[in-house]
Amino acid sequence: MPSLPTQPLSPLDGRYQAAVSGLADYLSEAGLNRARVEVEVEWLIALTDRSLFETSPLSDADKQRLRALYRDFGQAEIDWLAAKEAVTRHDVKAVEYLVRDRLSSLGLDSIAELTHFACTSEDINSASYALTVKRAIEGVWLPALDAVITKLRELAVEHADAAMLSRTHGQPATPSTMGKELAVFAWRLERVRGQIAGSEYLAKFSGATGTWSAHLSAEPDVDWPQLSREYIEGMGIDFNELTTQIESHDWQVELYDRVRHAGGILHNLATDIWTYISLGYFAQIPVAGATGSSTMPHKINPIRFENAEANLELSAALLGSLSQTLVTSRLQRDLTDSTTQRNIGVALGHSLLALDNLRRGLNEISLSRDVLLDDLDHNWEVLAEAIQTVIRAEVVAGRSSITDPYALLKELTRGHRVGATELASFVEGLEIGDAAKQRLLALTPATYTGLADRLAR
Repeated sequence: MPSLPTQPLSPLDGRYQAAVSGLADYLSEAGLNRARVEVEVEWLIALTDRSLFETSPLSDADKQRLRALYRDFGQAEIDWLAAKEAVTRHDVKAVEYLVRDRLSSLGLDSIAELTHFACTSEDINSASYALTVKRAIEGVWLPALDAVITKLRELAVEHADAAMLSRTHGQPATPSTMGKELAVFAWRLERVRGQIAGSEYLAKFSGATGTWSAHLSAEPDVDWPQLSREYIEGMGIDFNELTTQIESHDWQVELYDRVRHAGGILHNLATDIWTYISLGYFAQIPVAGATGSSTMPHKINPIRFENAEANLELSAALLGSLSQTLVTSRLQRDLTDSTTQRNIGVALGHSLLALDNLRRGLNEISLSRDVLLDDLDHNWEVLAEAIQTVIRAEVVAGRSSITDPYALLKELTRGHRVGATELASFVEGLEIGDAAKQRLLALTPATYTGLADRLAR
């Protein structure tokens, strides 16, 4: 059988490419190399701005031409780097050569030796990953999470008063409202979102083993740690002063664990909405032309939530692997982090795909309030909690001598279906105050929702 034309191996680069393409600007190989060029160029500018080694600060025009190397980074640079790396067998060295080549074409050969000055590859890489991951999270992933949270908040308010039967352990339980249950997810996600938004993005810039040894050899009178801090923080990322050859990646571990935590909450949301659809609480809005089953024409499958569920599991597995691997580096350096970090985009890509499906899925469901009310009307026994609690209060107040109210209601309702008539008759016969009795007689499963409406709003 002949080979196919070159195909993407990952569905993120094939079937689902449109949903996750925003991440590729930052977390692809090209995105990483563009950031590496940015780090190299800005280091050149930082050194010359301080007139180190008898250089003069670059003119504004020269700075703009230099910065165009990464601002206009495109296919020509991608191809140049691929060809150069095929020779150097070293990705960061290829970037250094690219910058040197462009300096020559710009007539700036006099500062060529300041390219990659006193840097180890991990100085460039740690800053590049901090930049690209920060931009991907803040510019792509968080907005996608925010879209889901916003929709959940809208649905929570819209359905704040939509009484529904709760199911604890899958069994009928004290009613809530659909709005309050959706508000719980929004509340949980907003809390973790705040933690993610407050993440650090750390880089080191201290040379081969984190000691600034080469820097001091070249110029012992410069406060290199302070210069490095100013440089790194000037790019909008955070500085790690005490490291080995590599930045220790603890910030990445913390970030990916938080993203995985958010994914766990989103997974819970996906499975709950799936279950509500299965119960008939939500109807799915038909999409024109769509097919639910190849043989059963009536079906509308909850594919958005199933897709989200599966992709969140893939993302969680990859994020967990990133966290487990990146926290350790043998002695001053090993290369396990290098290939691992190249999968950051894959891990976040599956998460982003899930967020896209959740947002779309939440926009394609409609609450069936009649189903909720019918379900409540078939489960009057859930009022047993209210009745036994009121009896207890009446006993304490001296208006009842009933012993063990819980056992009394357990005998009446456990394992039995009790309708409105039976329950009303039972309440009428209780030895409790008249006001309490009237409150209970007025109660229905649909009105026994406590503060759910207010909590949702």
